[in-house]
Order: sequence, then structure tokens, then C-alpha cells
Amino acid sequence: MTLIQELMNQAAVGGLLNTQTIKRFSPAEIRETIQSLVATEQIDLASALGDAGMSIYPHSEDMLAINSLLAMVNQSWQEAVELMDELMELQKDTTPPFTFVMMVRALRCNLEPARALEVVRRGLALYPAQLELMAEKLALDDFSESMMPMASAGQKH
Repeated sequence: MTLIQELMNQAAVGGLLNTQTIKRFSPAEIRETIQSLVATEQIDLASALGDAGMSIYPHSEDMLAINSLLAMVNQSWQEAVELMDELMELQKDTTPPFTFVMMVRALRCNLEPARALEVVRRGLALYPAQLELMAEKLALDDFSESMMPMASAGQKH
């Protein structure tokens, strides 16, 4: 029986998420179930399953990745940044481009443009041809330029 079937059976009888049931599934299976729940707009159940998955597998790349995305869906930017920080620390030099892009977006939403620019530069150092990272860098560069004082922008050298 799949995890989604187990959850639906528990919900049908008014049951809550049962940690013992969830423990029978791998982090990847939990991640896939959360993705299915989000796709069908069952965000509360997805979030509850994400919390349960994190309590069972706190250092799993699958759990960190899906929970950071859930935090973004819920606009919990600080939580998303913290989870992706941990994910990127685990992945080190194998961090995929998508993670860099999501981290940059979470940092921008969390009003940390300087840190977002630092992350996008790290991502581009590893993936120089990645279009989404290049687009994020351009947007951040434009933002940085717009924040410069007008007096220095108009001076001639």
C-alpha cells in the first residue's frame, strides 16, 4: 500500500498522521507523496506529512528539499532559507542548480538581496550556463544599481 493510500485510509476513519505508519516509508516516498498532495492542493496535509517526515528523517536531503519548497508555498521565507542552508551544507559541491535558484528566490523574498547575490554567484561558479541563475543575477544586479545613491550615479569621472 502506498503512503497516499495509508493517509487516505487514516483520514477516512478520522485518524491523525501516525508516525509508526510513516516510518515504514523512505524519505523519497514521503517526498513523492508530499508532491502529490501539493499538486492536488492538499497543502495542510502535505505540511503535516512534511513535519512528520522531518521528525523521522531530520537530515535527509529529500525531507530538507521538499520541506523548503513547502515553506516557500506557505510563504515562510525564513524557514525556507534555514532548510535550504542545511540542504546545501549536506550537498556541498553537488548542490544542483535548482537548489541555488530556489535559495536565491527565498532570500529575495526574505529581503536578503545581498546574500541572494552571493548565492547566485556561487551557483554560477558551478553552473555558468544555467539560465535561471543568470536571470536571477541580472535581476539582482539591476536591484543593486537601483539602490545606489543618485549623487554617485550622476557623477562624471
